[in-house]
Amino acid sequence: MKKLFKFFLNLIPRPWLISASYYVRPLITWWYRGEQYEDPIDGKTFKSFLPYGYEKVRENVLSPSTLSLERHRLLWLYLKHKTDLLSRPQKLLHFAPEQCFYKRFRQSKTINYTTTDLNSPLADVSADICNLPFADNEFDFILCNHVLEHIPDDFKAMQEIYRVLKPGGKAILQIPLDNDRDLTFEDDSITDPKKRARIFGQYDHVRVYGMDYFDRLEKAGFTVAAVDYTKELGAQQVDRYRLAAGELIPVVSK
Repeated sequence: MKKLFKFFLNLIPRPWLISASYYVRPLITWWYRGEQYEDPIDGKTFKSFLPYGYEKVRENVLSPSTLSLERHRLLWLYLKHKTDLLSRPQKLLHFAPEQCFYKRFRQSKTINYTTTDLNSPLADVSADICNLPFADNEFDFILCNHVLEHIPDDFKAMQEIYRVLKPGGKAILQIPLDNDRDLTFEDDSITDPKKRARIFGQYDHVRVYGMDYFDRLEKAGFTVAAVDYTKELGAQQVDRYRLAAGELIPVVSK
């Protein structure tokens, strides 16, 4: 199963995977039905989750119903219980919108929802994150999850996100973070996809972020908090929802 998932993840372009998943999900959801684990995004329960990963395949992490990963489920719990995004009228900008959130935000009666990406079929606006076609101070809330590690000039992208965020607004800018690494590692000379996958963790990543990521966000102008919400949830819920214990949520404000 691990080899099969890795093969398809590396072979099929992401937009095609998104489209194909709509047809495959009902069958997978039925096959994995059970009571051991729960996806908090839709409340469905399963005997196990699926494996997922490009280089290093992780067992029991991909929800059969929403196709959410650990970071998505953690984010949903945080948004639901620790922010007013789902309860107060506001404008939300969502980069590279994830399927597990898309319909829920789109159908919300309180969220004025805009999605953007260069390639995603779910994007309303095709845009370069380093040159956004939005006005200054336009959005109350911004989600940009696992995007910046793909961007050569990530500081410019951070500055653009800061520019379009309203004063007092919030953003969550998740990235693959190595908590044991102090300094971010990047090397522009590494362009071979196989080498990038081996060194950066995925063929289209251009760096490995260390704990200085939060300093980089501050330099872009943000007020920054590194939130470990898994501590508040506790070990039982972390296991039930198949979260990554100790994962930090980068919550920033302007």
